[in-house]
Amino acid sequence: QVQLVESGGGLVQAGGSLRLSCAASGRTFSRYAMAWFRQAPGKEREFVATINWTGGNTYYADSVKGRFTISRDNAKNTVNLQMNNLKPEDTAVYYCASESTPFGSGLRLKGKADYWGQGTQVTVSS
Repeated sequence: QVQLVESGGGLVQAGGSLRLSCAASGRTFSRYAMAWFRQAPGKEREFVATINWTGGNTYYADSVKGRFTISRDNAKNTVNLQMNNLKPEDTAVYYCASESTPFGSGLRLKGKADYWGQGTQVTVSS
């Protein structure tokens, strides 16, 4: 049973930083691409960032490029999202996600995830 558990959300002022973490269990973490998505109130869930199984390739939504950094620690079975220069429009529930196919580049995961965490709230005040 694959489990993804997010942590690190909270309330921050515009221009501030937060670091989200996702702890994965239930399979060999290092074989799978990982991603972060977010869903703002009244909007559809959207892709934020993805990282391939080795950690060597990353992809970002244009809206967060240059401000957010996704990384993974395969020894600790975690994927992280460092968020800097946060804006009020970054306010959303952030979800960790992964796919069922191993050794992925992360590109497929941009459009479709097979596993989701429960989400963590990020609120950015102006």
